[in-house]
Amino acid sequence: MVYSLFTLAAAVWAAGLGGHVDSMAVTPEEMADLRAWVSAHLPPPVQSAPSSLPVAKMPFSFTFGGRSFAELYKDWESQRVSHKLDIARTEHTLTWKDPQSGLVVRYVAIEYADFPTVEWTLYFKNEGTADTPILADVPALDTRLERGVEGEFLLHHAVGSPADGSDYAPLETPLRPNVSKRISAAGGRPTNTDLSYFNLEWHQQGVIVVVGWPGQWAAEFARDGGRGVRVRIGQELTHFKLLPGEEVRSPLIVLQFWRGDHVRSQNIWRRWMIAHNLPRPGGKLPPPQFVASSSRAYNEMIEANEENQIMHINRYLEEGLKIDYWWMDAGWYVNKTGWPNTGTWEVDTKRFPRGLRPISNHAHSRGVKTIVWFEPERVTPGTWLYEKHPEWLLGEDGKQKLLNLGNPEARQWLTDHIDRLITEQGIDLYRQDFNMAPLGYWRANDAPDRQGITEIRHVCGYLAYWDELRRRHPDMLIDSCASGGRRNDLETLRRAVPLWRSDHPYEPVSQQSMTMGISLWIPYHGTGTVACLNAPPYYGSGVTPVEPYAFWSNVTPSLGLGIDIRERGLDYDALRMLIAQWREISQYYYGDFYPLTSCNRLGDVWAAWQFDCPDLGQGVVQVFRRADSPYESARFHLRGLEPDAKYEVTNLETNRPEEMTGHDLMEKGLLVSALKRPAALVLTYRKMP
Repeated sequence: MVYSLFTLAAAVWAAGLGGHVDSMAVTPEEMADLRAWVSAHLPPPVQSAPSSLPVAKMPFSFTFGGRSFAELYKDWESQRVSHKLDIARTEHTLTWKDPQSGLVVRYVAIEYADFPTVEWTLYFKNEGTADTPILADVPALDTRLERGVEGEFLLHHAVGSPADGSDYAPLETPLRPNVSKRISAAGGRPTNTDLSYFNLEWHQQGVIVVVGWPGQWAAEFARDGGRGVRVRIGQELTHFKLLPGEEVRSPLIVLQFWRGDHVRSQNIWRRWMIAHNLPRPGGKLPPPQFVASSSRAYNEMIEANEENQIMHINRYLEEGLKIDYWWMDAGWYVNKTGWPNTGTWEVDTKRFPRGLRPISNHAHSRGVKTIVWFEPERVTPGTWLYEKHPEWLLGEDGKQKLLNLGNPEARQWLTDHIDRLITEQGIDLYRQDFNMAPLGYWRANDAPDRQGITEIRHVCGYLAYWDELRRRHPDMLIDSCASGGRRNDLETLRRAVPLWRSDHPYEPVSQQSMTMGISLWIPYHGTGTVACLNAPPYYGSGVTPVEPYAFWSNVTPSLGLGIDIRERGLDYDALRMLIAQWREISQYYYGDFYPLTSCNRLGDVWAAWQFDCPDLGQGVVQVFRRADSPYESARFHLRGLEPDAKYEVTNLETNRPEEMTGHDLMEKGLLVSALKRPAALVLTYRKMP
């Protein structure tokens, strides 16, 4: 069945491409690698259950009562059940039960038929009548990968979102014999310092390894003295007993097998992310969107009111800047000391006597939706939650605390309360921020024989909270923010998109680097721009110049504008033209992504990348001559084109199309020139009939 589905998918691609072989399409060899892994790590079904499952190489490990699962499971009752979730996915559930303690271990794996991908999560439940022995050291992935005779292991990984300009920068670590590399989250936010996405490459093949856990994960890649590397990834600290009836889960693990080159593998990952992971409010992928706010003018929303919010919306539309969303950020709620004073989630009626609903109604009447900011997990002194429900909070008195989403009562109140606000205030897109490190709160709440439990409960509560909001509001998109992009793990991004990818905004070169890095892993993301070369202050007002280099350095699938729209002296003609051009190219952001230069923040080089849509025969190339580059011209070798086809290439600035063959664009390269520096060039291409 897997092979026939792959053949069908390949035939569809070939038909859509006029017989052209799509270089990014999954190959039979990659699907064979997946099947080989599944055969080795998922024992075949048995005819009766419970019975003893055949021996397999379990891709995880843990200790129970001081003994390893590998020692114990052969004597436990076991069974396997498999069923199809849909045409592309089959779920395999393997279960073991310890007859003495009542511990039940479930290994739930999903095998994909259209991608060389498998994922799994572990569940542990105490079905006994007494506390279990200690479960400890629970890497959800613990496996050995072996290469052939040729090549050596190279680990591709990336910076997280530390908001220092290095965000999402690709990193490489050679794994030579007897070398180990440990990488982890920091402070409990999963992509605070490092991304939780990895690509382990060896000779012309490799495997993408991803952990989905919006908490404190840790990964170790330990190279042995031979041809192997042991990979261990999971929740960083686990040492706990389970109470009668209690169940917990592990992080999500994803493996995706690939052949060929590293860039090709990242595009297979992008396609899988789009096909099976990106949220689809209303059953549709989120389209590219143009959003705007008044945050720079009014200290977020601290100085905002109904009148000036409506005025800002009107001004954008008066200038012909058709926004998709009006963004109301932090500070619209009751607070005493500024927007970080979170914990009273009611509209401040001193500034908004009629609530936010009149603003939403006005926006809707003009064809604009609304985004509204929340930060429910951080609770500060003097707020309603702090005073009324201290039993729901973790932390020391007199300091900011953490709303414990592992507490069912707290989560139920939050769900119902935020649901009511979304409905009553006419909110179309729910934005959630998280400006604190939760790890210390979690660990301080754990007894010595319950280490890791508070984190697990909070993580599961957070995911359940979003799942319920999405169930009640199926057409609503969620925006994930955590001081920028510090919570962009896979479990989060199955429910949300990051519209503010970093708290280091605006500066052109770092934004170019961020786009090149994040696009390898996360197809849909956003940031803001003031379209101004010399990065303006985060808060500010007044006239700013409109400079194409700054504008194009910041464009993303979700593009936010932070100009002072009250100023009528801005170059609105230039803004209208740039935004119209962005609208034109934004259709390509779901295509394959190719970095055409290295990803760096050097000031004396050119930077370039390509988005290619082989099904359309179209794409876009974005090129930047940085401020200190001594060269007026550069040549870039495009990828993914049909060698024998002719392409019409158009520079959006000159709007003069030129014809080139796919062979020349890929082999000879696309020559571009810029007399000024810095400069941005945007070139579209389309296959000619």
